[in-house]
Amino acid sequence: MYMVPGLLGGGASFVMPDTPPLLPDAAPEEQPGNDMPSLSTLPGLAGTAASSSIPELGFQLLPPPAPEVFPLVRSEDGRMALTNEALEVDGQTVGWRELEAVDVQPVRWLLWFLLGGFTLAGFMLAFLQNWLRTIPAAAGMAAGALLLAFGARGSNRWRLHRPGREVAYFALPGAARSWQQLAAEANRRIRQRHDEAAASTTYWMQRATWPPAAPGSLPTTEDGF
Repeated sequence: MYMVPGLLGGGASFVMPDTPPLLPDAAPEEQPGNDMPSLSTLPGLAGTAASSSIPELGFQLLPPPAPEVFPLVRSEDGRMALTNEALEVDGQTVGWRELEAVDVQPVRWLLWFLLGGFTLAGFMLAFLQNWLRTIPAAAGMAAGALLLAFGARGSNRWRLHRPGREVAYFALPGAARSWQQLAAEANRRIRQRHDEAAASTTYWMQRATWPPAAPGSLPTTEDGF
């Protein structure tokens, strides 16, 4: 402490302590970033911060969907059938996965078409030149017309494309439109079966290596790649 002389020449004096007065304790400063509650303060999670019962977030493998079930479709003459698993044509069965694609093209029997045309033209020319009587000429022209119609009717040529094997050919008579609709349905089933096989193969290949390795455990080369 120290002495302070009296003011205005007075003799009075007083003693001042050498220690400053005590101030109230200041509130502790809040540290930034500590405003998030801990797991121990959340209801139902106390003491589970290091527990393995909390499920880990991540991807899960899902099995592929079940294969589509195709209805039975038959051609008008019954020579072709589209079943759930295969294509049946003229007693032969080819699985959908064995095929790459099918196509159908209407074709004419050129030989019969030309033969009918020449026969009809020849008998007509002979009748006009009076080389033949009416009855023989009419019979010849009728035969030529039948041959011409038979050749123009033709057939529908089916081609079955099989990977690694020769293309199979089938000639089926009938309206071309109905056969084209069957070909479109057959190609749709072929693509569906191939997609299902690819999805199933991918699933089993991924399952064999599941779960994936952690990023830190991946092997690296000397360059770090």
